[in-house]
Amino acid sequence: MNNEVYGSSAKVVLSVNNVRKKIARKWIIDDVSFDVREGEIFGFLGPNGAGKTTTIRMLVDLIRPSAGTITVCGYNVNRHPEKALQYVGSIVENPEVYTYLTGWENLQHFARMQPGVDEARIAEVVDIVRLDQRIHDKVRTYSLGMRQRLGIAQALLGRPRLLILDEPTNGLDPKGIKELREFIRKLADEGLAVFVSSHLLSEIQLLCDRVAIISKGRVLAVGGVDELVSRNAPYVLWELEPFEKGKNLLAARPEINITEPAEVTLDDTVIAGMGINSVITIMEDGLVPEIVAMLVAAGMEVRGVHKINPTLEQLFLKLTEGETIE
Repeated sequence: MNNEVYGSSAKVVLSVNNVRKKIARKWIIDDVSFDVREGEIFGFLGPNGAGKTTTIRMLVDLIRPSAGTITVCGYNVNRHPEKALQYVGSIVENPEVYTYLTGWENLQHFARMQPGVDEARIAEVVDIVRLDQRIHDKVRTYSLGMRQRLGIAQALLGRPRLLILDEPTNGLDPKGIKELREFIRKLADEGLAVFVSSHLLSEIQLLCDRVAIISKGRVLAVGGVDELVSRNAPYVLWELEPFEKGKNLLAARPEINITEPAEVTLDDTVIAGMGINSVITIMEDGLVPEIVAMLVAAGMEVRGVHKINPTLEQLFLKLTEGETIE
């Protein structure tokens, strides 16, 4: 993650201030605020139905907010949409491409709709998204990942300052997701502000520099991924013999909290590897050597000690009181 680029001194490209949206007397979006800066990947994380796509539609002036302001590069999206949106490239939901045309012909078609986009720019974006080997093939022969990259190429034609991607990894296999992640990071490293909406916790944690967590139309937290994750202390998993004696020794330490498996969010692979004599604790990992020495001195057999780093999923479940997300 490029902390220097997306720090507080970086220029704000997108600013969302106190945005609300009412549909049929119901507030679908309620007081949403965040900024996206140049050179960063900003994640918009929430379960399906949280209000992510509604918010994105307001960002690109497909629908208007009931209250609040949205600005891109200083221009109000609602008052000056042509000036604001000239700096925006977006894929809302699925890329719109013509499968009976080649990739190049698709880009030519969309280039005609934008002033100042010539054949040289088309060739440039083809190179950026690494489609040069297949750009003259029919799009119907493309994989889903290639179509996604073609859609991003289309969004980049007008040299935007902000790229908005709505659920970009939907339907991609692990290889396609990894390639897309690397590609988006490259765009951000070159100074583009990238806004990524997703319901996939793991992808947001791997991909994004900062994140806004949204649930039921409200933003619950905004901050750096590492900063938000660090709000949760790491778990330390102990495998001890004899079990009850070891558990009692750990419980006697005031700086250690013992928790039950049902009360924590652990990766399935961690759960699968847990033995029947495992104790889950919440504690500072710097204490581990001292606690190991204490257990050994007490005649305990310490069969394993595993630090489990906090995750965005743990924070999300805490903020939303257990609302499910992938």
